[in-house]
Amino acid sequence: MDSELEKAVTFFRFEDLRIYHKALDYIEWVTKKTGLFPNDTQASIGTRFNLSAQAIALNISEGSARNKSQFIYYLKMAKSAVRECVVFTTLSAKLGYLNEHDVEESRGQLMEMTKMIGALIGSLQRATDLNMEDPD
Repeated sequence: MDSELEKAVTFFRFEDLRIYHKALDYIEWVTKKTGLFPNDTQASIGTRFNLSAQAIALNISEGSARNKSQFIYYLKMAKSAVRECVVFTTLSAKLGYLNEHDVEESRGQLMEMTKMIGALIGSLQRATDLNMEDPD
């Protein structure tokens, strides 16, 4: 039974990606922080902030099931979601919902994810270029 469970856990390739787990950690962080936003704001900024955070992981998972060029496209969409989260971080700070420490923590996580996604895109592009050079 345990070996069946282990196979089920690694069946989805995206679950082996560190960036996917970083994105999940960020979703958890955003969910906790936006839960403290005023009720009238939770329905707007908080909800949209959460959706953008979730879009990072969702695009990574969706793209991993595609071919390399499509995966790159979805990773770029994940980077767009990261940029949305930068905007929501800044807006939340301007409205007084996040303190300076929270802003630094959010931006640090977002910068790390951007770099990781960029490295993964570069790796996939290099692999695609090598495959085009090798006719076998």
